[in-house]
Amino acid sequence: MHEYTSTARVWGLTCPGFPEEVSRARRWTRDILRGSPLAEDAELIVSELSANAILHTASGRDSGSFHLVLAVSAQVALSVTDGGGAGTAPKAEHQDQNAEHGRGLGMVSAIAHRVVVHESDSGHTVTAELFTGTHAGRHPC
Repeated sequence: MHEYTSTARVWGLTCPGFPEEVSRARRWTRDILRGSPLAEDAELIVSELSANAILHTASGRDSGSFHLVLAVSAQVALSVTDGGGAGTAPKAEHQDQNAEHGRGLGMVSAIAHRVVVHESDSGHTVTAELFTGTHAGRHPC
């Protein structure tokens, strides 16, 4: 294989910070991953991360936006970058089963094989990785 050739495919989408854009992000993810065994999990993860960006950061205020990146190879990596302004980095919390809020990133962590939160001056990027042929929590070597 040539050193500049990759089998990974990468897509990006920037969405205005409106609630109806969450369904657009889901549809975009579903269309790209059509036929993949990871499509449903990826769609659920993108939905949760996009909604969090709109609800909890500057992405959902005034002229805010959020950005999605979807990388597909033997695995799928989904990243959502928010507009910042939350004050704290997103984190998975283990809430009581009766809690009405705060369970989304915990759910994403349960579905994905790995979740990474990267903080920058302009916001946060949450990346969830899914691997084919393995179950969550059983990382390949």
